[in-house]
Amino acid sequence: MLKLIAGLVLFYLSHASVFARAQRERLRPRLGDGLRRGLVSLLALAGVALIVWGFADYRAGGYVQLWDPPVWARHLAFLLMLPAFIMLAAAFAPGHIKARLGHPMLAAVKTWALAHLLANGDLGSIILFGSFLAWGVAARVAARRRGERAVVPAPSWRADAIAVIAGAVAWWLTLTWLHAWLTGVPLVG
Repeated sequence: MLKLIAGLVLFYLSHASVFARAQRERLRPRLGDGLRRGLVSLLALAGVALIVWGFADYRAGGYVQLWDPPVWARHLAFLLMLPAFIMLAAAFAPGHIKARLGHPMLAAVKTWALAHLLANGDLGSIILFGSFLAWGVAARVAARRRGERAVVPAPSWRADAIAVIAGAVAWWLTLTWLHAWLTGVPLVG
């Protein structure tokens, strides 16, 4: 569990500039954008690696079940993941979805975390997904206070169609194969 928590801390530290824009701007001239982004990416990847390793160790040691989610919660989680994947794809597509949401990646992270909290009642999942949900909410509040949102000069319906199709394909692949391959937990079948 310690590796999981250390990975979460490392990952969130790598994203601390969401809350500390002034410090990021002070580092920019000293490090340059490329080096700063490279260091942030390296820190984030190290955090993700520790999260994966820590969660795998936690699962191997046996779940600490705090509550048993009802079956309908798992079905709702499957359903919630479809818009989560679409929002994630929309973060990279200059369409109306991105313009409307302002921060589609944060919306995707919050939806992903909520879906997984609904479907899992074990301690490790609550720590992992609960912390991502809390971080996503805090990051969105910070962005809103700064008046930041994605600027999409000429939103495109084509970009929205691409986001919906890419999100739906990613959702289907995850549901039928990728989740089991990545986590060892099959969702269907």
